Amino acid sequence: MSHTVLFYIFSTLAVLGAVMVVSHKNPVSSAVSLVLTLFSTAVLFVLLHAHFIAAIQILIYAGAIMVLFLFTVMFLNIRDSELRFDSMNIPKRMTFLFLFIVVVGFFASKLFSSSPVAFPKLGDPENFGTVAEVGRSLFSDYLLAFELTSVLVVIAMVGVLVIAKGRES
Repeated sequence: MSHTVLFYIFSTLAVLGAVMVVSHKNPVSSAVSLVLTLFSTAVLFVLLHAHFIAAIQILIYAGAIMVLFLFTVMFLNIRDSELRFDSMNIPKRMTFLFLFIVVVGFFASKLFSSSPVAFPKLGDPENFGTVAEVGRSLFSDYLLAFELTSVLVVIAMVGVLVIAKGRES
């Protein structure tokens, strides 16, 4: 199979998995759909010859993070009766539909605009996706995003501790 056909197959699987994540009422089914999306994204990274990023995608996100999600969902023990998905009224649905149309319209106008898009310069093509290039980029170009992510992880750990202590008492 050509790379183009594989790209279309796995990008379609990723989009379908993402749609299933937000459409399932059961949180466990949503988490399994998220695994499908993450694996499909990892295959797309392999098609781009970014093997290190694909391996990290599978090990960290599809592996460790999904175990954490499933543990949290099962730890909270949310019943279907506690989930109120049908309580969204018509004005809220119309607002979400309007916002969706605005966002799609914005991106469509940017896509079909006559002005060329200026992309940032990437590293050397032969070093793309390697450990050294990811490390250099992460600790130089994206240092602020890296630090903010670490703050979010600390906040998430504190939140888990608060939830766990609240369950004990």
